[in-house]
Amino acid sequence: MSSRTQERRSGVQLVSAALLLLLSLSGCSSMDVLMPNSINALNGTTVKIPCTFTSCYKMDVSRFAMNWTYQESLNDTEDMFMTFHKKRGMVPLPSDRFGDRVMFAGNLDKNDLSITLSDVQIEDEGIYNCYVRNPPDRIQGHGLIQLIVVTELPPPRDSTIAVAIGASVGGALALLILSMVVVKCLRRHRKQELISEEKMEEEGKLEAEGVAEEGTKQP
Repeated sequence: MSSRTQERRSGVQLVSAALLLLLSLSGCSSMDVLMPNSINALNGTTVKIPCTFTSCYKMDVSRFAMNWTYQESLNDTEDMFMTFHKKRGMVPLPSDRFGDRVMFAGNLDKNDLSITLSDVQIEDEGIYNCYVRNPPDRIQGHGLIQLIVVTELPPPRDSTIAVAIGASVGGALALLILSMVVVKCLRRHRKQELISEEKMEEEGKLEAEGVAEEGTKQP
């Protein structure tokens, strides 16, 4: 193979690689923060408040930025209670509301910025905001979740009645199906009996006609 042919093939490969790179970048989704709309937490327990994000670029700790804030409602001011530090990672901030009850529970390598809130109180109910910036992504990601604190869990559903109703309905259906099968079998048996009787009557008529014909033939 000539050197000119090799150079041409190498050039084509480089162009193809560049096109693939451009396609992969253009097909990458922009910054997006993923959180459920709301979660329930039982008073006095520990709850995990999830937050993950997607980005076209790998996290660079020297440029990455993230903040957790709390507000009682959408119209209230936001209080920052956790932030990201390039040397110390996720750092809880002094908070009169939460004290030391907030801890980082995510995994930065997996773009997981979730936190846990221990000893949940009624006053913790509100909106939790997760802000993310991951340069060179130009867009700052933002997600929010509504925390609802309940004093007791809803009672478990009593399945006894449901099971009894299901058993009754199932038994009734079984009896209905059995009755239909029995009726169908009886009808079929009766039909066969009628066919047999008709056949016997027909054979009897033929025999009588044969005997009559023989009698007329005799002198």
